[in-house]
Amino acid sequence: MKAQFPILYLDDSIIAIDKPAGVLAIPDHWDPEVPVAQQMLAKEYGTLLPVHRIDKDTTGVLLYARTQDAHRALNERFSTRQVEKVYLAIVSGEPEHDEWEIDAPLRADGDRMHRTIIDMSKGKPALTRFEVVERFRGFALVRALPETGRTHQIRVHLAASRLPILADALYGDTKPLMLSKLKRRWKGDAFEEKPVIARSALHASKVTFLHPTSGMRLEIEAPLPRDFRAALNQLRKLRAI
Repeated sequence: MKAQFPILYLDDSIIAIDKPAGVLAIPDHWDPEVPVAQQMLAKEYGTLLPVHRIDKDTTGVLLYARTQDAHRALNERFSTRQVEKVYLAIVSGEPEHDEWEIDAPLRADGDRMHRTIIDMSKGKPALTRFEVVERFRGFALVRALPETGRTHQIRVHLAASRLPILADALYGDTKPLMLSKLKRRWKGDAFEEKPVIARSALHASKVTFLHPTSGMRLEIEAPLPRDFRAALNQLRKLRAI
């Protein structure tokens, strides 16, 4: 099967795609049947080396190296915090502040549900800054700026802020966003109603870094996917402030 991912950037050293929901960045033994972007792209673009990853249900910018030299250079940039990452998330709840940060160490696979947990003694350092972009009744659009790249970092730090990501089945409310729950006088058929967004509402919006070969500053952005836009449109109609 040929990969049908939008290509955001491509040259001899790197490739960046706009990853859809429901696709893994690299193979995962927990989900062996789920499509893997790395494998699907390799059929057309050759061997691709991961330098970061985004979760299966997270959409947006996903970057791979196409050479060993580019892989080493990008790994160095990511590990030394020379890469700026911007995510957008729709959260359940209303933030108390317009800006805040969570500095809480994380340990992957830390409980029986194989979740990442905050562990002050054994966790690895993790820092995320947050900014409110828009406020709605009972929800908010938040910009997340992770300084580190721990597994599920943004999801865990937002849950710790009592602002779980909308429809996050692992760290928050598993319920998708339904019009029947938003509109008091909704008159649709409850048995045929489809969710506005049914997966974790997290989007990797932008990645900024120095090109591993040329040193040129690259800023790669991915547009919001359809379900994310639809959710925002519905929430804007019910804006409280």
